[in-house]
Amino acid sequence: MALKIQRQTKETSQKLAYRFIRKIRESGILLEARKRQFWERPKNERAKRESALRREELKKKYEQLKRMGKI
Repeated sequence: MALKIQRQTKETSQKLAYRFIRKIRESGILLEARKRQFWERPKNERAKRESALRREELKKKYEQLKRMGKI
């Protein structure tokens, strides 16, 4: 999606920049670019399972330390 903005007669560069920024905001180009910049590939089933198991281990360890009074 391309935006074409041309300088109007007797328009200052500041006004042109403001108009350009406003058009970019309204079109949603910036939001889409940020979404694509920080996109992460979804985890596969194995990775999900491993992270869930790791969380469970950490919870158990935390509870044990809490019962011992170290936390």
